[in-house]
Amino acid sequence: MIFTEECKDAILRGNIDQARDLAHKVLDEKLDVNNAIDGFSLAIREAGDLFEEGEFFLPELMRSAEAMKAAMTIFEPVLKERKEDRSLGKIVIGTIEGDIHDIGKTLVAAMLSAEGFEVHDLGADVPISTFIDKALEVDANLICISALLTTTMVGQKKLIDSLKEKNLRDRFKVLIGGAPVSKQWVKEIGADGSAENAVSAVKLAKKLIES
Repeated sequence: MIFTEECKDAILRGNIDQARDLAHKVLDEKLDVNNAIDGFSLAIREAGDLFEEGEFFLPELMRSAEAMKAAMTIFEPVLKERKEDRSLGKIVIGTIEGDIHDIGKTLVAAMLSAEGFEVHDLGADVPISTFIDKALEVDANLICISALLTTTMVGQKKLIDSLKEKNLRDRFKVLIGGAPVSKQWVKEIGADGSAENAVSAVKLAKKLIES
């Protein structure tokens, strides 16, 4: 219980070094890795709840997500060694070609990773073909595509059109995001949904993959 509190403290304070040290401690002292991951996961969910309640702001949420990511990086080799697959699903994420804005996208990627998804972050200014090629390569469940400019939003439509042309639309769920994205735009281009922030993106990703 004390250890769980330490995990919670590290994540909620966004202390990357502390989170990393605790993860190393779990391995060094041969403690239960799954229990430790569950402790970290509960903390990142609480950080998400605090953000939704207005108690946390974007910088705090980003620091919490990065702390969680740091801990999971330490655990990753061990989980692979044991062939334990805790992944909720595989996600390819990036900002569309012509758009270099990636702070929101990076936070969404970190939160998805912290929640247990296998995330492949392609970065910003990503061509449509790269999204599709990577999704096929890793056998992704979900493609998340961000556009922060009204001039690059059309890329989201082009990606969905390209999937249709290649007879791949039914293979991947497509989640779109970005400041100019509206429910009308989601409907118009035939996307599977959109999220206003990183917390709602995680909830929607779970819902889409489970459906």
